[in-house]
Amino acid sequence: MTTFWTLFAKETLRFWKVAMQTVAAPVLTSLLYLVIFGYAFTGRVQVYDGVSYASFLVPGLVMMSVLQNAFANSSSSLIQSKITGNIVFILLPPISYLEFFAAYVLGAVVRGLVVGAGVLAVTVWFVELHLAAPAWILAFALLGAALLGSLGLVAGIFAEKIDQLAAFQNFLILPLTFLSGVFYSIHSLPAFWQRLSHANPFFYLTDGFRYGFLGHSDFPPAASLAVVAASFFVVSLLTLKLLQSGYKLRN
Repeated sequence: MTTFWTLFAKETLRFWKVAMQTVAAPVLTSLLYLVIFGYAFTGRVQVYDGVSYASFLVPGLVMMSVLQNAFANSSSSLIQSKITGNIVFILLPPISYLEFFAAYVLGAVVRGLVVGAGVLAVTVWFVELHLAAPAWILAFALLGAALLGSLGLVAGIFAEKIDQLAAFQNFLILPLTFLSGVFYSIHSLPAFWQRLSHANPFFYLTDGFRYGFLGHSDFPPAASLAVVAASFFVVSLLTLKLLQSGYKLRN
């Protein structure tokens, strides 16, 4: 367990040492989203009865920040270790692939939750939010961060250069988060796009997380949690298989 805690501490300190870039910057970005979109559409758009658009928007922004930063933590850490060659110092000690996976994913979860808490702390002063179901908030935040931390490991394993990792983030993670219902309810979309949204696992994360605050959702939260848990299970199995084989890490 010593190797696990050492690697986890490395992953945590890695982003905390540059907190202005890894924490403060995404918090500021989310605040700008709230200022621009929230105040532009408040009074003009109402998704749920009795809920302002700004109140609807904040949980989506929090979840988007959690997902993007959890992915960024594990993926950037692994690709930088591969490029600089110091991955050998992580692989040489007697650390199992399970400990490797757990340390990276837990580090990603910590960063995702820290950034999400920061976004919530600076935006909650501008909107009226209630905690309708706190347990759902915690469950979706933890599972979402863990899922994206695992996806970040997959991206970091397959990528050999920074631009390949950037392509993964720009053409997969970013579109899926923006199209997950952060800024809108899928019920406002045509039928075809509603069906397409249900194929996006990030939609269930955003919708279920928002339910924890507002008590409203576009999809049953229990079913959303089941979809997210299944997605995490599948991605975790893939990641563990890649780590066990040493694919693009040991050869």
